Amino acid sequence: MTSPKPARRLVITVCPRERGVVSLPVARGGPVRRLDAQGIVRALGGLVARRRLGDRVQIREGCAGGCFGRGPNVGVTIYPLPPPGERMDGVAVGWRTYVGTLASLDCLSRILDDNLS
Repeated sequence: MTSPKPARRLVITVCPRERGVVSLPVARGGPVRRLDAQGIVRALGGLVARRRLGDRVQIREGCAGGCFGRGPNVGVTIYPLPPPGERMDGVAVGWRTYVGTLASLDCLSRILDDNLS
């Protein structure tokens, strides 16, 4: 029997300098949208708000790696969610980058789905 994964919190970094555009649905089954870096920040922010994940997901603008590659580029840093009443630490337990690969996702919400579970 496998033990359940500990709850996670995410810091999602979107590079605002990448000029690329990706076309994909924001949510599974939704219409395809053309998203630049700012569009990705807004769309992810909307998903976080709708799912009420503000205490577990932070979205920020910054270097996500992959400079000079086809953007937009997104990096995810994964941290354990501390038990109630304890402070969050800055020790990451995982990372994932979506540098030049966002278009391969079935939808943008996959970033949350794959990294929170």
